[in-house]
Amino acid sequence: MKKPYTIQKKPFIVPTTDGKIIKEHFGNATNGNSKISIAHMVAPPSWSEPFQTPEFDEYTFIIRGKKQFIIDNETVVLEAGQSIKIEKNTRVQYSNPFSEACEYIAICTPAFSMELVNRED
Repeated sequence: MKKPYTIQKKPFIVPTTDGKIIKEHFGNATNGNSKISIAHMVAPPSWSEPFQTPEFDEYTFIIRGKKQFIIDNETVVLEAGQSIKIEKNTRVQYSNPFSEACEYIAICTPAFSMELVNRED
């Protein structure tokens, strides 16, 4: 009999070239779920991504460290224990310009995909 739950013991480790650690527990890469993605991430000091305008809502919960968000030209910094929801179709840049790594959980609805993230060059 199929169990009515799934325990994730082997998240998909997304290959990166910028030192960021991304472990997707549920989502497109892990189990083909396009409705939601849940990932545990660690952004190293001095890390940043290009601006993007995703076609998904993104929730971020900071576990340790700090993370900077530039949202429609407003700079927001979150610290451990804080969270944020950024609505889809919002221009945003994620970064960690600080000296300590930032560990956080990201949840995207629908799930993160390169086709929906719309990163700028």
